[in-house]
Amino acid sequence: MAGLGGSNGRNAQECQLIQDLTRRYGCLSRHVLAQTVCELLGWQRLNGNLKTAECRILLEQMQAEGWIHLPALRAGRPRGRMTGTSAIPVSISEMPTALAALQPIRLQRVETPAQRQLWRDLIAQHHYLGHKVPFGAHLRYLIQGTPHPDALHSPLVLGCLQFSSPAWRMGARDTRIGRDDSTRAKRLQQVICNSRFLILPQVQVKNLASHVLALALRTVTRDWEAAYGLRPYLVETLVDTARFTGHCYQAANWIDVGLTTGRGRQDRQHALHDAHPKRIFLYPLTPNAQQKLRQNT
Repeated sequence: MAGLGGSNGRNAQECQLIQDLTRRYGCLSRHVLAQTVCELLGWQRLNGNLKTAECRILLEQMQAEGWIHLPALRAGRPRGRMTGTSAIPVSISEMPTALAALQPIRLQRVETPAQRQLWRDLIAQHHYLGHKVPFGAHLRYLIQGTPHPDALHSPLVLGCLQFSSPAWRMGARDTRIGRDDSTRAKRLQQVICNSRFLILPQVQVKNLASHVLALALRTVTRDWEAAYGLRPYLVETLVDTARFTGHCYQAANWIDVGLTTGRGRQDRQHALHDAHPKRIFLYPLTPNAQQKLRQNT
């Protein structure tokens, strides 16, 4: 478990410390317990921020396995659950149909309360997965187009993007990289996931999606390193082929490496094996990405 490397590598002393903490401080919230564990064990990102979100997932996994007993969940917004959003329809009048008419297209990083609310509303209304609080580290963007110079409108909101922590284990991805469990644990933070991509349904612009993906990869590489102190080497995404073709990823030169088993992040008992597999696409963000992700030092 050293450094949140996974349940199979748990250190006996770390487990004992976590058990002692949960027994002695059962009145604390799960969030505060996770912060405390991270502080005591030095679980932090390169920028010094604690890995609180990942630690909380680990604590809940240990409880499910019978190692510890956590305090009851408190009122609030559980991580990974569907969250409430206000239904604010977004109307785009006189939407151009040519990509050139929207240039320059930019990605507005979501930082203010108003931007966060708009992002949540759009995803809740128009993305088939809806809005969920993501696991671990994440960055969100609003896709904006530039209106006609003579218009008095604000930038046109064309859609949304989210990048977040990757899946812990995906056979096709890990086979492609060529690494074992030990290496994956050390390098996993240098893989990120494009976990939401939405072009609003009223935006019918040819080649827009692949253009946005190319822009997003340049943008998120810089922003992720600034936010978390770690440069990502590889980005992954999952495409539900029952709904989408994945053509925009192919057009943007992403690599199709196969299908998932259909299991989710929390399906550790293999209860959902074979349930709705998705196609895995990868894109290297740096030269020799595979070799760098295989390094064990």
